[in-house]
Amino acid sequence: MNEAELLTRTQQVLALGFGLGALLGALAQRTQFCVMGAISDAALLGERARLRQWVLAIAVALIGFNLLVAAGWVSAAQTVYGARTLLWVSHPVGGLLFGFGMVLASGCGTKTLVRVGGGNLKSLVVLLVMGLAAFMTLRGLTAVLRHHGLDRWVIELPTGQDLPSLLAQALGLPVPQLALGLGLGLGVLLLTWVLRHPEGRRAEVWMGGAGVGLLVCALWALSSRFAFVPEHPATLEPVYLATAGNRPESFSFVSPSAGLLDYLLFFSDRSKTLSLGVAVLLGVIAGAALSSLLRREFRWEGFRQTEDLANHLVGALLMGVGGVTALGCTFGQGISGLSTLSLGSLLATAGIVLGALGALRYQLWRADHAG
Repeated sequence: MNEAELLTRTQQVLALGFGLGALLGALAQRTQFCVMGAISDAALLGERARLRQWVLAIAVALIGFNLLVAAGWVSAAQTVYGARTLLWVSHPVGGLLFGFGMVLASGCGTKTLVRVGGGNLKSLVVLLVMGLAAFMTLRGLTAVLRHHGLDRWVIELPTGQDLPSLLAQALGLPVPQLALGLGLGLGVLLLTWVLRHPEGRRAEVWMGGAGVGLLVCALWALSSRFAFVPEHPATLEPVYLATAGNRPESFSFVSPSAGLLDYLLFFSDRSKTLSLGVAVLLGVIAGAALSSLLRREFRWEGFRQTEDLANHLVGALLMGVGGVTALGCTFGQGISGLSTLSLGSLLATAGIVLGALGALRYQLWRADHAG
């Protein structure tokens, strides 16, 4: 592959990523898919339809990713989630921060992007502040604190931290076969839980949950297969085109929000190029905007009270710091990461759920106190 063909392939990867993001944005806008909403509905109202929708998305992504592993297209060890170094403190602490913050900011990262597309200026503020906080946690002040603080608490594993790799090391069995067995087995168990109640068989639950899971799988396939070039013409090394870390990736929105600011602020710097994550993020906004316009649900909305602004600012700050510290958000760890069966993703997702529940209790206490 020569330089011209490489450029064409890169542009195709970005265009396809934008398209998958647009599909996700339209689907989330149509079905009200939101992990924070799923947690709050279950905790406050006893309504589990969106929780089952989230679990369905995890199940489909889990099955799909491990089918790709069995086919030899990707492995968890190639992703950011399958590293041999387990950040056993950073994952849950970052998850707690993100979970608490997303409640204050009225939505997870995906919901924030969907609301931006729907005309919500409050969510635009959240996106910008989250991106700034994420940038600081990647390269700035909070990055130093993270690196010299939480990230020092690690466990070095003999192999990747995904369950198939760990079991393969212990049992002496091939990773692809274990991945296929675990992926199908756990995926079916989750599907069974979704289907066991009538609310899990609703059309909108399956449209949102299965649709999101399939899109996660599609982005895994795009980044691991179509974007992969065995030998870059300049470096003669394998490369995953347009990816931020030169590795397969799927949906995640905290670090890409920092990447968006980096790209826009340093646009004239020719060394800055558009990444797959940023293209997907912009696609989600565009897809949600188109869907909201077609459904006549586009509405401009802004802050009406100072306290509301303060809550969203603090929430966005916690989301940016927590999302980078945990190596992902409700989508990055709570769906994409869980599809790899990574221990770190389990810790981060547990932290996000606990953080969200803590924030909901805080809001109830504030409401009682104000009353």
